[in-house]
Amino acid sequence: MLISIKLKIQNFGQFLSNMIMPNISIFIVWGIMSALFIPLGWQPNKSLEQLIRPIIFYLLPILIGYTGGSLVAGKRGGLIGSITTIGVIASADIPMLLGGMIVGPMSGWIIKYIDTKINNKIKYGFEMLVNNFSIAILGLLLSVISFLIIGPLIVWLSHVLEYLIKMIMYYHLLPLTAIIIEPAKIFFLNNAINHGIFSPLGIQEASEKHISIFFLIESNPGPGLGILIAWLLFGKGHLSKSAGGAAIIEFLGGVHEIYFPYVLMQPKLIISLILGSMCSIFILVFLQGGLISTASPGSILSILAMTPKGCYLTNMISVFCAFLVSFISAALLLKFQYKINHDNKNFQNHQNINDSKVLINNSNNNFDSNIIKTIIVACDAGMGSSALGASILRKKIKKANLHHISVVNTAINLLPKKTDLVITHKNLTPRAQKYAPYAHHISLKNFLNDNFYDNLIEKLAQNSMNLDSTNLLKNNNKKESLDLFQLTESNILLNQNAHNKEEAINIIGQNLVEQGYVKSDYIQSMLDREKLSSTWLGESIALPHGTIESKDSVLKTGIIFCQFPKGVRFGDEIDDIAYLVIGIAAKNNEHITVVSNITNALDNKETIKKLSTTNSKSEVLSLLNMK
Repeated sequence: MLISIKLKIQNFGQFLSNMIMPNISIFIVWGIMSALFIPLGWQPNKSLEQLIRPIIFYLLPILIGYTGGSLVAGKRGGLIGSITTIGVIASADIPMLLGGMIVGPMSGWIIKYIDTKINNKIKYGFEMLVNNFSIAILGLLLSVISFLIIGPLIVWLSHVLEYLIKMIMYYHLLPLTAIIIEPAKIFFLNNAINHGIFSPLGIQEASEKHISIFFLIESNPGPGLGILIAWLLFGKGHLSKSAGGAAIIEFLGGVHEIYFPYVLMQPKLIISLILGSMCSIFILVFLQGGLISTASPGSILSILAMTPKGCYLTNMISVFCAFLVSFISAALLLKFQYKINHDNKNFQNHQNINDSKVLINNSNNNFDSNIIKTIIVACDAGMGSSALGASILRKKIKKANLHHISVVNTAINLLPKKTDLVITHKNLTPRAQKYAPYAHHISLKNFLNDNFYDNLIEKLAQNSMNLDSTNLLKNNNKKESLDLFQLTESNILLNQNAHNKEEAINIIGQNLVEQGYVKSDYIQSMLDREKLSSTWLGESIALPHGTIESKDSVLKTGIIFCQFPKGVRFGDEIDDIAYLVIGIAAKNNEHITVVSNITNALDNKETIKKLSTTNSKSEVLSLLNMK
């Protein structure tokens, strides 16, 4: 239950930050222009100052509305989100970033719902007409509603928030927000807090005062630096050895996620983070410090770049004091913690074992003997800790001569469903499994743990050697096939028709039952699995199968290759149409080679086109290299 709640909070926080982060560079442009051209800037210029207002009042809200809509419903959601955002912009005389964050996703959900309802009900030849006019008519209605109702409500809400903030500032309560902010950051909500909450509040304030404290509350690298230096000087084990490098990365690179594992290993250090952050906020309030725009990443270099003229000393004092308070308190906590003498060694060994363990989503600790070709290191934003981890792993893979393996980093919400191996922090693995349900998943605790990467390289090298041996065996004795299941014409269904994916799954499931592969209750299991997350793979292909709990309903491994010439919508987007649907019932791993051959064949778009239209089962087997 707690994991489910935590996952929902992380997903919501990530959704908020995902509307802001793709547009961060525009925030920075606006900040630099403000720092240069306003009357109190470095190069005041009345003419060029006119560039500032359109960015904050028009460009940024529309971009946020577009991004929010596209997150929900792709390009169509982005278009409708932009149109609707115009309504809230025109209804107010304040920057409508909050308005874009509300009406953008709302519009996306509405157009997605409408597209779902009219899907497969449009007559051939009228698709473009309906698609264009549905956005036009809905955009007109939503922009009017936004102008008359939603916009004024957001203005009222903004005034309420402004009043509450003034009350908090008046009674000097802002430092107490650190009690909520710092623990939330440790559970990877840092981007959500900074970009989902403080950036819109900061823009609102900076558009009037040309400075805002909200830009420096979460992004201050001082508390994290204090924790890392304390670990370096007073900590024990491999974490203390890596703390120095992590401190440089955190302070200069702005990758705050790098210190999260150090705190999670010693949760008492959250107290140090809170004290350091409270000290920093108090100084910023007392000396009236802040930034002119978002500092992203939270590097000292970014903070200096976004510091307005006359505030350098105040901001640097706040960063230094945050570091000092966090360092002293963390040093005391660590020093007392490690009075337990020789148990440190046992603790360290235990941690090394846990941190290097491969946790794979199929509930076993062994990789498949198939070779891993793509590894994705993922984090919340895809730019900080994941980039660092990918860089380390890439160097080790190159050194081990595993040239067939590519390593990339990305944000969790951008994980492709078709990938081999995903590496994430253990607190983010459940989210990663949702976006990449077919990948192997590995959890780690510290992106700088060399032990973890060395063990992984050893495992990958071993699998590579096993695969080479298997290939050699195949070449020497082709008669000894490793396939325990062979696709035949009886497993192929052509010229099928279904109005939706539920009908398609029922057709495939019924054939699995009739051919003796599964019990009848496996069909419901396939439908239940589809509700968890779509089995749409892209490129006109879907791969429905049962849940893990349905293993007992599988009598023997079977695959049904089904052709739907008119297509069936399987994915979340209106264009996610599957013409080839491959239903699977797997007893063990007997289906893997067949599915591997199928997917390899389907890498060719011309092959997909032929398979989608052919009337010959023999041709299907030939195209799939099964004959």
